[in-house]
Amino acid sequence: MTIPEVRNAISEKKICVLIPTYNNEKTLKRVIDGVLDYTENIIVINDGSTDSTPEILSAYPQITTVALPENKGKGNGLKTGFRKAKKLGYDYAITIDSDGQHYPDDIPVFVETLLQEKEDVLLIGNRNMSQDGIPKKSSFGNRFSNFWFWFETGIKLEDTQSGYRLYPLHKIPKKYFTPKFEFEIEIIVRTAWRHVPVKNVPVKVLYDPAERVSHFRPFKDFTRISILNTILVIITLFYIIPRNFVNNFKKKSFKKFIKEDVLESDGSNRTKAFSVALGIFIGLSPFWGLHTLLVISLAVLFKLNKVLAFVASNISLPPFIPFIIAAALFLGAPFVQGDSNILTQELNFDLVKNNLLQYVIGSAILATTMSALSGIATYLLLHKLNPENN
Repeated sequence: MTIPEVRNAISEKKICVLIPTYNNEKTLKRVIDGVLDYTENIIVINDGSTDSTPEILSAYPQITTVALPENKGKGNGLKTGFRKAKKLGYDYAITIDSDGQHYPDDIPVFVETLLQEKEDVLLIGNRNMSQDGIPKKSSFGNRFSNFWFWFETGIKLEDTQSGYRLYPLHKIPKKYFTPKFEFEIEIIVRTAWRHVPVKNVPVKVLYDPAERVSHFRPFKDFTRISILNTILVIITLFYIIPRNFVNNFKKKSFKKFIKEDVLESDGSNRTKAFSVALGIFIGLSPFWGLHTLLVISLAVLFKLNKVLAFVASNISLPPFIPFIIAAALFLGAPFVQGDSNILTQELNFDLVKNNLLQYVIGSAILATTMSALSGIATYLLLHKLNPENN
């Protein structure tokens, strides 16, 4: 796209460029001047800078500036910028860091990609993290973030940490819980949970140690990010995955579910059979309250089909629990001493408590046996229905 075409598209799509800054006096002017080549729709959030940032910004009366009295973190600066952008009537915001690592001449990449999309999308700049000069801690942190983003959303990206992004302002969440660098993880995960596509676009990156000032505190910020990911994983396992499954199942007939989520889903027949076997094993195991966490975690670990594993684990639905307990106690009876005849006793959790060893042994036998049988049966069925997918 030519510069005039980019300018027109930015105006028509109501796009602004949001620049959060904190003590980046060496690079701020260069960044603003580069962005001005494409648009004057610029919002700079001065996050309590104590250097010459106010003086630099005073030379640009054509742009919007918001001065915060004290530094509260990048996340807080971005939230402030999003609110301001929506108040000014913008629909999209391209965020660019003020430390000079991003090239303003990549703005057309975001604009052109947005024009090609048929729906609102959140775009993240994909940096070449293997190029010379990239700090090892940044490369490791990006791989770490990519994995957890995939675990939490099912979306595979090559770069989830770049601050060079395009946000659909009316599709992102309105309230957030994190104020600093971890905010950029929270917003992309929670936006993906709202079924907004999140994609990478290629951008250049510059790490100049002579100019770049990083405010990332390795220990503190990595700890905050780890805590956030722990919370997001728990929400994913106990709410997002079950919610998505229920919503998708409601939209489909049983025949369509079998066709799309079983027969046409990713993985060979063997993988799908193992997924069902895993779900049955976990569902019949005595880890009550942890079934969803265990089955999804193990399905991810062993690269199995999460949907099939989750569905199979629901063999332990409440109406089936008494029968599962009774079968486990019956199977465990020959392996313990004393009166273990469950037929002469009332079937309740006190019975399980008083015959715990019998129940655990029986559960292991039941789970292992039914897991093997269900896995074999699933494989034979899939092999008959779809023999080319072995």
